[in-house]
Amino acid sequence: MTATWKIELIPVPVTDVDRAKAFYERIGFNADHDYKVHDGLRFVQLTPPGSACSIVLGEGITEKTPGTQEIQIVVADAHAARKQLLEVDVEASDVDAQPWGNFVHFRDPDGNKWSLQALESRPNG
Repeated sequence: MTATWKIELIPVPVTDVDRAKAFYERIGFNADHDYKVHDGLRFVQLTPPGSACSIVLGEGITEKTPGTQEIQIVVADAHAARKQLLEVDVEASDVDAQPWGNFVHFRDPDGNKWSLQALESRPNG
């Protein structure tokens, strides 16, 4: 029997933790934790609505260069997700309709790339 593996936390490299936290809260992420563990380590965990996987940003979290992370999120409706982003003044692409789903792309203030994907059905739930 194969053990269950679940992705739980993805680091997002940023230059300004407070600016990034405010951006993600503005687009609907919940701020789960914001702890300064010690000098040089601040842990900020944010979760998209309805997601079992969160992002983490902060000081001392990752050595990745800000603006280099790419993450994809599944949404129910790409058009509605795009509208939600535009309503809070986030620049978002038009909906890109592909045979395997509809996509909307945007970037956070540091240039990290996000893709929102809407599928009619998912083979594994």
